[in-house]
Amino acid sequence: MKKHQIEIYLAFLAVVLSAVLLRLVPHVPNVSPVAALALFSGAATPLGIGFIIPILVMLISDFFLGFHATIPFVYGSFLLIGGIGFLLRKKMTPFRVGAGSLVGSLLFFTITNFGVWATSSMYEKSINGLVNCYYRGLPFLRNTVLGDLFYATVFFLGYRIVKLLIVLMLPSAQKAERQVGNTV
Repeated sequence: MKKHQIEIYLAFLAVVLSAVLLRLVPHVPNVSPVAALALFSGAATPLGIGFIIPILVMLISDFFLGFHATIPFVYGSFLLIGGIGFLLRKKMTPFRVGAGSLVGSLLFFTITNFGVWATSSMYEKSINGLVNCYYRGLPFLRNTVLGDLFYATVFFLGYRIVKLLIVLMLPSAQKAERQVGNTV
């Protein structure tokens, strides 16, 4: 394994541990890096790893925070957001990343609120109960969107900066970058 590959894997490990830590420390409700990490991982890592990273972050942090009935909905949302990231692989433009982040936020909101309605006794099991669940979740949606956009910017921009630094530091990487083209 080449030195720059080891550095990239260490950077991803640092990102995973940072995401776990950010879930564990007190934070604004629904402002978490996990959805943005799922989007980024789907876009920038090998296929299998891209789907494992956000689930790993959730499993480690949920070990400390506690597991709950909506976990299949939450984890499933992150897998789908990773799929959105996978669709960004070929062309990671700021507009596409922003749109992917927004779609991911809406997907997370829709799926997890459905999960709350389906698995808890907080809402009656009717259309009115489901609508009430979504209505009461709207204040959290704003935080989700803002947090996801912020963290997606951090991940994708950070990735681009690291790629540029590698290209500048490694002559062989410069040649490979010119052959592959500019994707972010």
